[in-house]
This record gives sequence, structure tokens and C-alpha cells, in this order.
Amino acid sequence: MKQKPNLPFWSLWNLSFGFFGVQIAYALQSANISRIFATLGADPHSLSYFWILPPLMGILVQPIVGTLSDKTWTRFGRRVPYLFIGAAVAVLVMCLLPNAGSLGLTVSAAMMFGLIALMFLDTSINMAMQPFKMLVGDMVNEEQKAKAYSIQSFLCNAGSVAGYLFPFIFTFIGISNVAEKGVVPDSVIWSFYIGAAILILCVIYTTSKVKEWNPQEYAEYNGANGANGTNETNGTNEEDSANWFTLLKKAPSTFWKVGLVQFFCWAAFLYMWNYTTGAIAETVWDTTDPASENFQIAGNWVGVLFAVQAIGSVVWAAVLPQFKNIKVAYAASLLLGAVGFAMVPFLHDQYMQFIPFLLIGCAWAAMLAMPFTFVTNALQGYGHMGAYLGLFNGTICIPQIIAALCGGIVLSVVGHHQSTMMIVSGVLLVVGALCVSVIREKTK
Repeated sequence: MKQKPNLPFWSLWNLSFGFFGVQIAYALQSANISRIFATLGADPHSLSYFWILPPLMGILVQPIVGTLSDKTWTRFGRRVPYLFIGAAVAVLVMCLLPNAGSLGLTVSAAMMFGLIALMFLDTSINMAMQPFKMLVGDMVNEEQKAKAYSIQSFLCNAGSVAGYLFPFIFTFIGISNVAEKGVVPDSVIWSFYIGAAILILCVIYTTSKVKEWNPQEYAEYNGANGANGTNETNGTNEEDSANWFTLLKKAPSTFWKVGLVQFFCWAAFLYMWNYTTGAIAETVWDTTDPASENFQIAGNWVGVLFAVQAIGSVVWAAVLPQFKNIKVAYAASLLLGAVGFAMVPFLHDQYMQFIPFLLIGCAWAAMLAMPFTFVTNALQGYGHMGAYLGLFNGTICIPQIIAALCGGIVLSVVGHHQSTMMIVSGVLLVVGALCVSVIREKTK
């Protein structure tokens, strides 16, 4: 088996550059979905149901794209066709979704149109996102993978910040941030239009600059059987031998213990994405009326706060390696995020809200790094690493689905105030931090 060559910086950059555009689309969805459906007329108690789709599509689409692309060989490449198709569909849906209230439909029809559009947007974003991770795995050697993924992480965060800020920026330059009742403001609509344009341009750039290996070249660099989806180290076909139920039965205890922590963390962040717009509108602008100008101003500011969270995450990610004890780092980060969530309902100045969202960024940084560190260390010697990590993705998606199904009930229990849901998120992170104590850093 030949050693994969070292790639120059710009080749590594080109492999992931399209991720910048994909992440803009994902950020626009995360920051604006609740705002859009609230504007269309959704009751706050039903908002969480719209958030079932993103994790559901993730848990369905990403493993399917991974499995199919392993077996796909075309003159355009192995991963690139899925990347391009996903991006093209995402662009179309991004132009349709924010216009759900502008088509002359009834409230129920507009929300149904928006729900179908959201389903296609989630599917296409997941379809476009997964190939970038696979391209690095296919074409980058072990020595350069850390560098390649750090480039991808930078582009991911940069795209998030841009997508979060678009509505605020477009309002600042004079695009209307108010509209008639049931209609999404132009500032949001144009954010999706520009995001769609950037997405397709970024993907076109990547597909024009990246030339995937053909089956023969791939086999030379990944083992004789690598091109056929088999394990190059022992020649066995992982798909035939890796029964998911068998793997779960044999999974190390750390797999399940980290999954327990994940449950509370991802439920907390689902409620953040779901209810932050309403919470900031209530707390800072003293309104619950989605048709009001202040509600739409709050929606813009939520994008700014999410951008602050992303910046806080980048900064804290640089601090985490300084901790000598990884469990302490994990638990402390979650507790900082819990403090941030608890502060949100009590800060009535829009700029003071930067503080809690910087703290929430600390929890986010740990959630992206620590679980996979524990699990991959525990899985050493188990084999089927790819299959196990695919199954571990369920600890991200399933908690969000459950939290979304329960969101309306929880909102009623805590008094119908969306700002109180931030405290619920804080409590969930505290429980997650306590659960870190049961994790063992050895396999069993």
C-alpha cells in the first residue's frame, strides 16, 4: 500500500472550502427556523415539533450517504456527486422556505409548505455536509489529518458566524426587517438568497479544484480492498461482519456513559435553538408578538448572539488542551454553559447578553471535542471504528428528537415563558456535567 502524499496547504483548503457555504446554510436554518414559523403563526407550544426534522434527517441521511458513496464511482468522483446534488437542492429550498408566508396561502397551508421545505433543506444540507468529512478521510494522510480538520473547523465556524449575522447586517444596510402579519421580513429572505448563492459558489469552487482518485488510485493508497468498502487491514468486509445490534451489545461501557452525558447536552441545545428568539424578545424587547417590529429586531439579535457563542467556542477550544484532567475540562465546560443559560432571563440589556452566550460557547466547544475523544480512546482494539462512530451519532440526534417531542409539554410546565426554557437548558447541562463523573477513561 502506497503512502498518501503530503498535500500543500491550498489543496487541504480546497478539500473543505465548500464547507463554508454549507455551514452558512446550516447557521441560517438554526438561527431562523423558530423565527420563521413563529412569524407564519405557529404557537410557541408547537414550535419544538418543527425541530424534530433536523436531527431526524441527520440520523437517516448521513449514514445512507456514507454507505452509498463508498460504492459510487463516476467520472466526477466518489463523494463529489452527492456533495453537488445536496448543495443544488439546498439552494432551491433556501429560495423557497422564507417565502412560505408570501404565497397567498392560509396559515396552516403556509406552515405545511414551510415544514416540507424544511424537510428538504435538512436532507440536502446533511447530504452536502457528509462528503467533506469523507474527502479528508479518503485523500489526506494521518500526518496531515489534524491540520485538514482544523481547516475544516475554521471554515465551519467562519460560515456559522456569517450565517448568523446576515439578517442583522442586511437590516443595518437598509433592507426591511418588518413585514405584514404572517410574512417573513425581507432581511431574512435576502439572507437565505445570499446564503444560497454563496453555498453554490463555494461548492462549485471545491468541485472544480478537487480531483478525487479513481478506483485504482484509491486502492493503491487505501489498500487493495479499500475501493470496495472492505477493511484494508484485514481484508474483511465490514458491512457483512458489523451487525449494528451486535456492535451495540459489545460496545464498551464508555460508549454508553458518554451517550448519557450527550443526552442531556443535546436536549439543552435543542431548546436553545428552539426558544432563544422568543426568550430574547421577552427578556430584552418585552414582546411576545411575532408580528411586531421588536420581535423581528430580537430575531436579528439572536443571530448576533449565536455568532458570539461561536466565537466563544473557538476561544475556549484553545483553552481546553490546558486542562490536565479531561473529565474536569468536560464537566467544567458544561457547568459554565449552564451558568450562561441561567443568566439569559435576567439580563435585560441586549449587549449584556454577550456574557451568557460566551459561556454557552464554552459548553459547545466541549461537546464538539470531548465525547469523541472518550469514545475513540475506548474503542481502540474493538475494530469497526466507522460503524461505531456512525452509531454514536445517534447520541446526538435521538436526544434532540425526544426533546423536540416534549418541548411543548415542558414549556407549559414551566409557565409558558420561552425565557424560562433557557433555565431548563441550564438544568439539563448541570445534569450532564454530573453524569461526566461516571465516565471511565479506560475501555471497561
